[in-house]
Amino acid sequence: QLPTGLYKKVLVILHDSILPYMNEPTLMIDFLTVAYGIGGAISLLALNGLFILIHQHNLEYPDFYKKLYSLLDPSIYHVKYRARFFHLADLFLSSSHLPAYLVAAFIKRLSRLALTAPPEALLMVIPFICNLFRRHPACKVLVHRPNGPEDMSEDPYIMEEESPSESRALESSLWEIRSLQNHYHPDVAKAAAVLNQSLSEIEDDISGLLELSAYELFDKEVTKKAADVPLEFEQIRGLFGKKNDIFAEHFSLD
Repeated sequence: QLPTGLYKKVLVILHDSILPYMNEPTLMIDFLTVAYGIGGAISLLALNGLFILIHQHNLEYPDFYKKLYSLLDPSIYHVKYRARFFHLADLFLSSSHLPAYLVAAFIKRLSRLALTAPPEALLMVIPFICNLFRRHPACKVLVHRPNGPEDMSEDPYIMEEESPSESRALESSLWEIRSLQNHYHPDVAKAAAVLNQSLSEIEDDISGLLELSAYELFDKEVTKKAADVPLEFEQIRGLFGKKNDIFAEHFSLD
């Protein structure tokens, strides 16, 4: 049993400072699988080491995606390890062989949680969701469903369901992203509006958005140069601006 602080420190460096120098990295399977089952930040940090074992050492982890799905909670957009988690989630969801119901469940859950996410996280997760649609066209039914959110009396998606296969995500509609199109931050509203058009085949590069902070977002807005906004397209004449006005003959604004 390790103290929580030491547990996190070990998991942070495990994938690049420990596993590459072990003769048998598979000895860490039990340690990482137990850590992955703990939940919270420790599970997020265990993903890095598990990815190495799955990708390079043929580790088969049953219910891996079910556990990854359960890690999606409201804190995922606020934790310090957000960039690391979404980088790995992007890798795990990159396979085109994943079933549509699984990817749809991830899209739907991320969208639902996005309703309470900060703008800097939204500017990252919306392109992330768009990339999932590009890889898995079968999930586009969430956006282009004939009976969209206007005709639904209630959303069939079950947010509390732990299993992606039982969440009924494919029967739902992506009304959450439509709500974000009215977001108070103009960049978020613009990013969400992309789903109104057909998506390009080229994926968005989200690497530069993973560590976007609220400070960077605020600094960008503060340093933005405001364009000159014309207040009148027709030059005003006279005191009240009317062309055939008696005041225009006797009074001038110069």
